[in-house]
This record gives sequence, C-alpha cells and structure tokens, in this order.
Amino acid sequence: MTSFNNRTVFITGGSRGIGKAIALKLATHGANIVIAAKSVEENPKLGGTIFSAANEIENAGGKALAVQTDIRIEEQIINAVNKAVETFGGIDIVINNASAIQLTGTAETEAKRFDLMHSINVRGSFLVVQHCLPYLKKGIHPHILTLSPPINIVSKWLSPHIAYTMSKYNMSMMALAWAEEFKKDGIASNALWPQTTIDTAAVRNLLGGKVLADMSRTPDILADAAFYILSKQNLAYTGNTFIDEQVLANEGITNLDKYAVIPGATLYKDLFL
Repeated sequence: MTSFNNRTVFITGGSRGIGKAIALKLATHGANIVIAAKSVEENPKLGGTIFSAANEIENAGGKALAVQTDIRIEEQIINAVNKAVETFGGIDIVINNASAIQLTGTAETEAKRFDLMHSINVRGSFLVVQHCLPYLKKGIHPHILTLSPPINIVSKWLSPHIAYTMSKYNMSMMALAWAEEFKKDGIASNALWPQTTIDTAAVRNLLGGKVLADMSRTPDILADAAFYILSKQNLAYTGNTFIDEQVLANEGITNLDKYAVIPGATLYKDLFL
C-alpha cells in the first residue's frame, strides 16, 4: 500500500461533505492537504469552512493549508497553486471535487445557474488541472481524481436536468482525456462516483431532505474508494470512470453495511445510475 507521507493533495471544495471526508482519510495516512474552497464564514445550512476543515485534517495527523479559492476565478487558482507549492514543495494529487448542482429542466434553468454549473464543474476543473500540471509531472505517483459519473448517453439520463448532466459528463470526459494525454508523463486520471446517494448538505438542503439522507450512505465510502484509487502506482488505475462499490469490491470489500446512514435501510440509487 502506498504511503501518502510527503505527498501533497490539492482538493477543490473540500470544506465539507465528500471533499472533506476524502481529505481526512488521506490525512490519516500522512498526506499534506490543500483545501482550495470558498467558505471562510460558516453558512448554518451547509456547515464548515476551509479553516475548520484544516483543523480537522491536522487533528487527524495530516498537514493542512487552507486557501480561499473560487475556481471560477483563474487568478485565485494560480494563487492557491503557488501557495501549495511554497508550503509543501509540490503537488502530487489533484482532486476535482468542487461542483455546482441544479436538477431542473430546460425551461426552469436560469442562465446564471447554467453558467455557474459550467464555470465551476467544467471550466474550473479544467483550469485547476492546467495550473497544477507542471507540478504533477514532477509528482510522486501523480494522480488526478474527478468526482463525476460514468458517461451514459441515453435520453433517460439526459432529459431531466440536461444543464447539470452536461456539466458532469464534461468532467468525466476530461478525466478520460487526461488519462490518455498525460500517460507519457506517468500521471493517472480517473473519475469516481457513488452507487447510492450520499448524505451531504446538498442532499439534505437541495435534493430530498432528511428522508433522502436516511436512504443514503455516508461520505466515508467515497473517501475509502478514493484512498484505494490514489494508492495505486505506475498507472495501474487510469482512464476509468469508477463507481465506489466497484473500487471496494476490487479490494475484496463487499460488506458495505457500515456506510449506511441508517443500518439496514433501503438505499437510494444515485441519479446517474
């Protein structure tokens, strides 16, 4: 198993939820974590800031750097990358976790929401990788991990919320493209997505409230799956759009009861599956 000692992880949107869970998991194995996210003041509905996440990471045994970053603004990405390199000497892993969601149809999706999803999910993720790339090329077992679903061009998935779906499929296309583009540089690139809904602020506040949260798994399942993907060396895993269950099954882990918010509850399949 690869150690994460002296490896630096640049994660977008890591102040809460799935991003923070992945950061904490890698921190417990010695990683340096750069939290590049927007929240510097706590929103009572969402909870968490870059500073509270950094405190938790350091309490878990990792080293943390919190840099306020809106990935819609290229200068802020460049600043965060520069601070990461000044602090830790390089970047070995990039996790594209920041994402905007709105599950509305064509008539109901305002231009500003369309632009928000595409500027964060697509353009932001692209620019983060672009600016981290010179350091990834020199990194230790370098990886890019993008939180986005397998691409399934079927109208059933496209029709309900095409603006959001396009943005997430674009993230997956980039993940697959980078695997091929950066193969010669020894940089692995994969996408990761949950089999079920995950209990996050988005699920509780935007999607289905407590009812859906209680039919979900905790973010720990994605943290564990990310850990196994990022532990692989020499491009053993690259060019995949993984589902969390599949990654864990590859490690011989098939009893997933501990990840359920309510043990034994019927779980809700994720919207892209």
